[in-house]
Amino acid sequence: MAPKRINAMKDIIYIKDLRVETIIGIFDWERKVKQEVSIDMEFPFDCKKAAKTDSIEDTVDYKTICKAVIKFVEESSFQLQESLAEGIASLVKDEFQVESIKLRVSKPGALRGAKDVGLIIHR
Repeated sequence: MAPKRINAMKDIIYIKDLRVETIIGIFDWERKVKQEVSIDMEFPFDCKKAAKTDSIEDTVDYKTICKAVIKFVEESSFQLQESLAEGIASLVKDEFQVESIKLRVSKPGALRGAKDVGLIIHR
């Protein structure tokens, strides 16, 4: 029996609690006022080359990603967090060629008694 091959673990670049105001929700009042959403993103990425070269060209430019996500979210007006999350994931994967993304989107204070409510997707 051949020895089990261990998959090389990838590093993770993350952005936590990116706060953006947008129109989101299903109720009439939610269509008239901006609400804050919180976004977490994780990208698997092999950071060895960037660590060696110390060059932004060899890594994921998370500042540029944040600017694009902020612009997208601010200009959007989705009813569902699910739709917003899917749009963010598609933007990041398509425009920044990240292999995959784990994304959390939440609306802080959306439910009485809960700190926040949201969803986590993997694409």
